[in-house]
Amino acid sequence: MATGQIFSRNTQALFYNYKQLPIQRMLDFDFLCGRETPSVAGIINPGSEGFQKLFFGQEEIAIPVHSTFRSGLQFCAMPDEVGDICHSADCPIRHRMPLIEAACAAHPTADVFINFASFRSAAASSMSALKQHTIRVIAIIAEGVPESDTKQLIAYARANNKIGDTAGTIDNIIQCKLYRPGSVGFVSKSGGMSNELYNTIARVTDGIYEGIAIGGDVFPGSTLSDHVLRFNNIPQVKMIVVLGELGGRDEYSLVEALKEGKIHKPVVAWVSGTCARLFKSEVQFGHAGAKSGGELESAQVKNQALRDAGAVVPTSYEAFETAIKETFEKLVEEGKISPVPEIKPPQIPEDLKYAIKSGKVRAPTHIISTISDDRGDEPCYAGVPMSTIVQSGFGVGDVISLLWFKRSLPRYCTQFIEICIMLCADHGPCVSGAHNTIVTARAGKDLVSSLVSGLLTIGPRFGGAIDDAARYFKDAYEKGLTPYEFVEGMKKKGIRVPGIGHRIKSRDNRDKRVELLQKYAHTHFPSVKYMEYAVQVETYTLSKANNLVLNVDGAIGSLFLDLLAGSGMFSKQEIDEIVEIGYLNGLFVLARSIGLIGHTFDQKRLKQPLYRHPWEDVLYTK
Repeated sequence: MATGQIFSRNTQALFYNYKQLPIQRMLDFDFLCGRETPSVAGIINPGSEGFQKLFFGQEEIAIPVHSTFRSGLQFCAMPDEVGDICHSADCPIRHRMPLIEAACAAHPTADVFINFASFRSAAASSMSALKQHTIRVIAIIAEGVPESDTKQLIAYARANNKIGDTAGTIDNIIQCKLYRPGSVGFVSKSGGMSNELYNTIARVTDGIYEGIAIGGDVFPGSTLSDHVLRFNNIPQVKMIVVLGELGGRDEYSLVEALKEGKIHKPVVAWVSGTCARLFKSEVQFGHAGAKSGGELESAQVKNQALRDAGAVVPTSYEAFETAIKETFEKLVEEGKISPVPEIKPPQIPEDLKYAIKSGKVRAPTHIISTISDDRGDEPCYAGVPMSTIVQSGFGVGDVISLLWFKRSLPRYCTQFIEICIMLCADHGPCVSGAHNTIVTARAGKDLVSSLVSGLLTIGPRFGGAIDDAARYFKDAYEKGLTPYEFVEGMKKKGIRVPGIGHRIKSRDNRDKRVELLQKYAHTHFPSVKYMEYAVQVETYTLSKANNLVLNVDGAIGSLFLDLLAGSGMFSKQEIDEIVEIGYLNGLFVLARSIGLIGHTFDQKRLKQPLYRHPWEDVLYTK
């Protein structure tokens, strides 16, 4: 067991199992204390590695996160329970360095191990840390660690001269003057009561030099007397305050140390739990060890034993503060304590999210979203809960109407959207988009790469003319241009009429997709004025060439104008914006993604080899 000071302004720790709030609290405490370097050297977090961003005062810092074995060696498939290594002497595999060992090797100056592992793995990970020669102190936070495991940890720690143990808010830290060392050494069984006593000691003395809460377990990693004896050997500690509790016999080792004259500094002590005698039956208090197993373990007997041994023991907890105050003032009068001068601690910047929540500051958001919200019990699309969408039997068209147009369109509109998606999902393997996807898939690329390679061909010449068709047909119709004026005007500008013309289809071989769309619109749409205008344009262009037919882009573009105008749910400004932004091409992109994904799966299912274009299909020329 350590005999003197175990912490300093340069002490650093490794933090096992990442917990953002406790680590940030430690860093804030470091800043308050005026440390130049953070006390957290590294984080061990199985399953995640890299760096974790945190704040050190106003400065944002990156703390290394260790999660894997040291690289370069073959991994054994039989690791032990803490993610270390197989310990079999017969295993032929060259093992990697264990996780905790690797972290300790990366941070040799870190001698404290703060373990936030669950009770299921806390013992194994703590034992792994104890075996590292760089680690001197282990802090175990978990409750419920089996007693047999705890005994093993204690035995190993004592045999190897190590200490095993298990602060409040920033406001409390400042109020308790924990940001600078005082003259009092304090040890307690209760972490919660430690905060209370830190406050009490700060009110009536010059504050804490070092405070330890060993935990209320039946088998604590260190004892009250362990730390009192340490404090006795630390020159800066002038007096010692001890808070014990009923149950167990830990306090009696302190009694013996006092009687044997091993402690030369004033000890003010109180053992809580005197109210236990008011209960008719035995009572289990909050801690596992806080249960009186007999008269010797009662708070009254322990307090009397400490008083008889020479400790200052008040008559009640209420008088504890006065006893601490009188002892401190006496030491000051005797010249044994020169009270530490008060200093003003630096201001800890408040985290933005907490400052906003408390109304102290306001900050602009970085993203605006009006189509969906995932903050409640269930996601909402344009204000419609997901359960409503499912229970109402909404289809893909309805979801598109909510997410794209922010309103629930009539069923004939959403069904038209679904028809467009079905009709445009694929157009065979020879078109440019499918061809690119097939070539990419055969090159061994993944689904997303293959899909994107096909989507990138969509544009004015392939599937990307829906918006332009709608834009030009709408402009010509609203200006009252005749088909002749419209087509010839486009010709003079050197612009091909979007939505007109096909490489295969003609007057005598009409596109069945266009016919299906027109038939649906005539049956369900209240008005088809834009489509009728497009048909008039087609009649004129067919007089020029047999293949200048209304294609599927032109049909969807003109009919979507009729959908928007005829539904009565969009203003003229909204319709103009929808066409300008590119909503209609979005339909083709969405639809064709289905086919491109299909082509990717088809090629991979067929296990097609790398594609190479045949020489005979290339015109080589100079």
